[in-house]
Amino acid sequence: MDKIILHADLNSFYASVEMLSQPELRQVPMAVAGDVEQRRGIILAKNELAKACGIVTAETVWQARKKCPHLRLVPPDHRRYQHYSELAFGIFCRLSDRVESFGLDEAWMDVTGSTGLYGDGPAMADWLRRQMKEELGLTCSVGVSFTKVFAKLGSDMRKPDATTVITRENFQSLVWPLPVRELLFVGDATARRLNQVGIKTIGDLARCDKSLLQQWLGKSGPGLWLDANGLGDDTVAASDARHEIKSISNSTTTAQDLTGNDQVKAVIYQLADQVAVRLRAHGLRARTVQISIRDSQFRTIDRQAPLPCLTDLAADIAPLAMQLFDAQYSWQQPVRNLGVRVTDLAGADEWEQMTLQELPLTAAPESLQSPPQADAVQRRARQEQLEKTLDDLRSRYGSQKISRGLTIGQEEESDGG
Repeated sequence: MDKIILHADLNSFYASVEMLSQPELRQVPMAVAGDVEQRRGIILAKNELAKACGIVTAETVWQARKKCPHLRLVPPDHRRYQHYSELAFGIFCRLSDRVESFGLDEAWMDVTGSTGLYGDGPAMADWLRRQMKEELGLTCSVGVSFTKVFAKLGSDMRKPDATTVITRENFQSLVWPLPVRELLFVGDATARRLNQVGIKTIGDLARCDKSLLQQWLGKSGPGLWLDANGLGDDTVAASDARHEIKSISNSTTTAQDLTGNDQVKAVIYQLADQVAVRLRAHGLRARTVQISIRDSQFRTIDRQAPLPCLTDLAADIAPLAMQLFDAQYSWQQPVRNLGVRVTDLAGADEWEQMTLQELPLTAAPESLQSPPQADAVQRRARQEQLEKTLDDLRSRYGSQKISRGLTIGQEEESDGG
């Protein structure tokens, strides 16, 4: 018997969350985006009025402004989006214990075992859409099918706030006429390669010889053939799998190329601060810091180093990130993009034994040499309290209002990962 799989996609998620707190934004074309002055600022989400103006996700702010000069731009608030995502996933989990995240605003649910409580697949999809509106004030589109790929296609077909059912009986008429690029995991490069050999639609892909696809695309070819024919993966991961976070990062393309260490330091410290905020929000600590450096010629350097101990403090992460930069970059070209990532994560309640000599002296003045151990412990406690206080201030007044003195005057757009 086929499984019953739902894919729910929260419509214009970032924009919808912003309109909950600012209802006036529903009356104007609006988008969540980076700073208008940023050369790489992009549209992250838009409302229906902006969509009607032709604005699309991932285009640059200046392109969007050309289409809609009166577009209202709102800076992203990732903490609020995370909060609403968790509320939405709580609703998803009422239908099933198998809920697999596909980002903050999308998830698959295997609801095969829930028909006795909630009815068939379409009934559960409609129930889900009602609950989302009544409890959170958000809308979602839901695809219902027998594979994950077709369920995802269904949620994409009709937006906003719609249920689409793709069955074994109708998938050839609904799915096969779609452009091959619409199939999950077919990126732009793969689509171009397929188009070059005459495969324009998902149906063309489904009817193609698997051995030819393997020649053209390697090992991914047969997998795409299975997906196009409704024979692909139908396994939805357990609900708690979405909470396994393996890394946290922030990166930025700066408004102007950076030409000196002082400029780099300001950016790295702000990126580290954002990473630390997200670590604490998830109740995690990190053991390893990574940096990425992209110069004005688009060459990229990636380096990493271990932290002395598990930490969720920017005051530990930022200095190590800056040390990595100093050790690896020779300033042959200006810097265009910087990124800070932390990995090897553990729960904040996990205790790691360490001696006082290993304890990072995060707040020690540079002039002090070999401070007493008790002072080191006290300084660290004060640093932890300081960063938690900053978290509280940001949650009350917004992340744009509170920033470290070192970063004032710097303009950069953050892309969280």
